[in-house]
Amino acid sequence: MNHERSRALYDRALSVLPGGVNSSVRATMPHPVFVERGDGGHVIDADGNRYVDWVMGYGPLLYGHDLPEPVESAIQSYAAAGPMYGAPTEIEVEHAEFVARHVPSVESIRFVNSGTEATVSAVRLARGYTGRDKVVVMQGGYHGAQESTLVEGTPERRRPSTAGIPEAFAEHTLPIPFNDAEAAAEVFEAYGDEIAAVLVEPILANKGIVAPVDGYHETLRDLCTDHGALLVFDEVITGFRVGGLGCAQSKFGVTPDLTTFGKVIGGGFPVGAIGGRAEVIERFTPSGDVFQSGTFSGHPVTMAAGKASLEYAAEHDVYDHVNRLGRLLREGIAEICAERAPEYTVVGTDSMFKTVFTREGPDDVDACCAGGCRQSPDCARYDYCPKTGADVANAATDRWERVFWQEMKDRGVLLTANQFECQFTSYAHTEADVEETLEAYREVL
Repeated sequence: MNHERSRALYDRALSVLPGGVNSSVRATMPHPVFVERGDGGHVIDADGNRYVDWVMGYGPLLYGHDLPEPVESAIQSYAAAGPMYGAPTEIEVEHAEFVARHVPSVESIRFVNSGTEATVSAVRLARGYTGRDKVVVMQGGYHGAQESTLVEGTPERRRPSTAGIPEAFAEHTLPIPFNDAEAAAEVFEAYGDEIAAVLVEPILANKGIVAPVDGYHETLRDLCTDHGALLVFDEVITGFRVGGLGCAQSKFGVTPDLTTFGKVIGGGFPVGAIGGRAEVIERFTPSGDVFQSGTFSGHPVTMAAGKASLEYAAEHDVYDHVNRLGRLLREGIAEICAERAPEYTVVGTDSMFKTVFTREGPDDVDACCAGGCRQSPDCARYDYCPKTGADVANAATDRWERVFWQEMKDRGVLLTANQFECQFTSYAHTEADVEETLEAYREVL
């Protein structure tokens, strides 16, 4: 493949953008692929190279790059009516009503502009509602670029995970391992009357896709209830991807007090949202005393795109299609790995998939979970599969980025460029796209 124009664009970008990008995950080696346009389940780069696209904008593109006609019409209609107004519109009410009808935890919702803004606001709301300061997060979890959750370490020894955050911010954040019920119980025993909330992704989705072990979220639910803390599900990635219109909380049967959203809920446009019990959400200003505001919140074009996207999914076989392709990919990759890299672990559910380059595996790969790791104790891989963010970080992460991703790209298959970010199927993808990807896997592994 020729990449001369992408290389030249990156050279220009380095002169005016830090690192040549506007989001650090896009800084692939030796340079990013600059995309010119999308086409269904594919993208075409600046040099005219065509790729099967499993990145899907890191999750928002449930329909790929070609929107269904009703969704496209809704977007065009609201865009033609004017950019924005700084005033309420009917479409934001309708979108809120739709979400509240379908997501178990949502009685009331506040729309914002990004997943990060949603989680920042959720943390502030939890602290304001409970009158407490401390927040429990998962080691390896990701809740956007915010000071309260960019913290690493243990409850006893924590520190900011990036420069630019004062040490004092880490004082109120308590990182524990995902899937460790004992650690969760211990942190509540030590700090229970100081904890405002537990902030957790239903599936650890920015660290290789780590599924919860049986009963883990139920334990968090019980601990929060017993100690008067709020359980906050970060469904920025899993929302309307896992569990269909009911989101991951409906799939796992656990109802949080608050849920944060992003990505799919905006139909591919910039969006975030915080939903939950009305008693809690109504503590936001102007009905309550927890300040939250934003010029572009509830942007009419975003609201139209999000509502039309979810309505189309409710009326068509969207989730059947994307989940079926996700399973075909996971099963096909697992079959290839069993032959060529039996130590690797295929993870994901519904329309999410990934291969974690774990370093050890069972002798009997045929006795493993079919269609992606489900953390089943009866699975031969149970003692080897990742259960925490640290487990994924201990995989052969450099091999993914430096060798595997590059080789797949050269074969016309675009995956997320690091070991940690998950990949997604869309309504525009086909079985032919799956077969092309599996053939590339066979050649590269």
